[in-house]
Order: sequence, then C-alpha cells, then structure tokens
Amino acid sequence: MSIAHWSTMDTPIGPFTAVVASDGAVLASGWTADLNALTPQISRSLVPGELREKRDLGAVSTAVRRYHAGALDAIDDIPVRQRSGEFLQHAWDVLRTVPAGKPVTYSDYAALAGRPAAIRAAASACARNAAALFVPCHRVLRIGGAMGGFRWGIEVKRWLLDHESPELR
Repeated sequence: MSIAHWSTMDTPIGPFTAVVASDGAVLASGWTADLNALTPQISRSLVPGELREKRDLGAVSTAVRRYHAGALDAIDDIPVRQRSGEFLQHAWDVLRTVPAGKPVTYSDYAALAGRPAAIRAAASACARNAAALFVPCHRVLRIGGAMGGFRWGIEVKRWLLDHESPELR
C-alpha cells in the first residue's frame, strides 16, 4: 500500500495544497484548502492507498514558498507524476518547458506539443492537469491574450501571470 502526504500552506493568493508521493513527486496541487478538490484529479493508477497530512513537504513546500516570493524557477526541478494517454503525458512535459513570463496561446502550445491542429487536445491537457503550478497550465492563453479557463479561478491565473510578468518584476 502506497502512502502519500499532503499539506496546505498560505500563499498571497490563498491556500495552496499539494499531494506528494513518498518519493517526493507531486501527484496533485492547486489553490485550495480542500483535499477533496485535488484527489479526484489523480490518475486512478496513481491514487495512494493512504493520505497523511504533514506540516511540511520538504522540497515541495520550499518551492511553493520560494515561487510565491519571486523565485519563479523554484518549481522547475520538482518531480511530477501524472498518468494518461501518450499525447497528454507529452503535452504536460512540454508545458513544463514554457518559461515564466512568456505565456503561449493554445495554438502555440499545440504546435509545441507536436500537433499544431490539436488545439482542443492541448486545451484538454491544461484542463486535466492535476499538478497546477508545477505543470504551469496557467501560462496558456487564448488567442488575443484572453485568460481562458483555469480550475483555480481566473483571479488566481491573472495573479500568477502578473507575478511572472517581466514588466512587473
């Protein structure tokens, strides 16, 4: 039986909760204090047998604090584990290469993922991303710069993009 830990911490944009496997990989994360809002996002094949609350998640908690304090690259080396079909897995990996302060459109994201015509599939990868922040789906916008959707709310997405904007740094 696998055991994972979870923790909620305060951030400038509200509570942030992460679920982390015993090896330190993020299974799910987002701006919520409700663990039940995260656990359904974890792939069935990765759902831990037991979840235990832990005050500090080590490198993950440190990265979350550092990111919100302005060290935008603090999240880059945190391992993430998500499971789905081949395209979604690849698309999530590609999303981790989109730099802070340089958001892309859904069309650009589909092209980066190697399937320029698969704009809806790229949008689906964002919508099904369980590891928000560490797989930065907030960096994908509609053509023309419109926000599009975001599981944790448009206000959170706007804060993240402003936080990462080189003009505001």
